[in-house]
Amino acid sequence: MSLKEKTISEVENRIEKIERAIAKNGVGSSYLSKAERVQRDVNIGLALGGLALIAGVTAWALLSGKED
Repeated sequence: MSLKEKTISEVENRIEKIERAIAKNGVGSSYLSKAERVQRDVNIGLALGGLALIAGVTAWALLSGKED
């Protein structure tokens, strides 16, 4: 690896460290963290709701078929 490549790599690493620090401690970081938690909770709710819907439709289909 040449000196130029090492320098570029080191600069990129430092920029990434700075970006992570800003994301963690910067302006709006608490809002972003809260938004990520809300999004995760919504995704979990949608997944569980979808599973409940599938289970309900399956149960309804099985039970309605036996009444005939």
